[in-house]
Amino acid sequence: MNRMLFVLVGLLACSGVHAHKPSDSYLNLSLSGQTVEGRWDIALRDLELAVGLDADGNRRITWGEVQRQRDAITSHALSHLQLTMGDQTCALEADGLQITDHTDGAYAAIGITGRCLQFNPQLTIRYDLLFPRDAQHRGLLRLDRQGRVESAVFSPARRSLAFDLGETRPLRVAWQYLQEGLWHVWIGFDHLLFLAGLLLPIVVRREQGRFVPAENAGTATREVIRIVTSFTLAHFAALSLATLGWIDLPSRWVEAAVALTIVFAAINNIVPVVYRRLWLVAFAFGLIHGAGYASVLSDLGLPAMALALSLFAFNLGVEGAQIAVAAVFLPVAYSLRRHRLYQYGVLIPGSLLVAFVGMVWFIERAANQTLMPW
Repeated sequence: MNRMLFVLVGLLACSGVHAHKPSDSYLNLSLSGQTVEGRWDIALRDLELAVGLDADGNRRITWGEVQRQRDAITSHALSHLQLTMGDQTCALEADGLQITDHTDGAYAAIGITGRCLQFNPQLTIRYDLLFPRDAQHRGLLRLDRQGRVESAVFSPARRSLAFDLGETRPLRVAWQYLQEGLWHVWIGFDHLLFLAGLLLPIVVRREQGRFVPAENAGTATREVIRIVTSFTLAHFAALSLATLGWIDLPSRWVEAAVALTIVFAAINNIVPVVYRRLWLVAFAFGLIHGAGYASVLSDLGLPAMALALSLFAFNLGVEGAQIAVAAVFLPVAYSLRRHRLYQYGVLIPGSLLVAFVGMVWFIERAANQTLMPW
């Protein structure tokens, strides 16, 4: 019966939990016949790990330090990107290096030019930047084919993407973002810990210093559905508003606020402030979590239709992953709800563990420091 707590500890210890926004790069390519132009934005913090930028070790990367590593940056980046038309590899070159800001910090903006030997509608793009050292890294692609824009996501499991330049396939875009929504929950421990904080007391709650088990499975199931759906709807609303530019919040402080939601959800299990209608808490905190992820899509600069499709598919994936987590958790927790071992061996220690991790993340994000290696 201690298995649930063991699984939670194991996930935290073994899965490389990151306290900051997952690493992304933004690859914008424009094709006109055989000619390729574009820009590749890569976070300076990622380039520091890959090639070393902070020469004086003061943890502040200056323009001068970036300039001195200009050749190393561009050669490293281009060695991890390949375009092929038909069976001919296109020659790519770096065309300038600048610094640009995204919602989560400074990025090196590398200009790209290239030319393919002959035009072929079958285009393949291979991308493997940072994957060997960071399994959570994603390469976000915006491909402009003479006004027709398509987006895609590179991941460790999807390093090569094929495009038919004669057609646009919106369903493929939707499928990719659906998968990213699923992985956003599975590898986004912010989501998993927040869900843990909310789901642990579903089958038993504390009232006036004692534990009160859920009356029946139907009541517990309905509460889970309300919590998961409320969170996803709020996540979708905030993500949409932020991506469309209607709200603009500093990424660092939004991420710190996300950590506080985790702390509150966990502490509320031990010293209850909110006894009922936890779905309202899930909705309110879902707004914060959605705003925290908005930069991933807003920085891509997608057209309205592609953006709407990506948003919908991504959040559908988030909802599906959360339902899967709840479907595995609820039957086990419900069967153990009357046991003191669940009440005192899972609910209380599990909530304390979640609160501890959330507080560490809050301090790290608010102070922009790393306290623990995970």
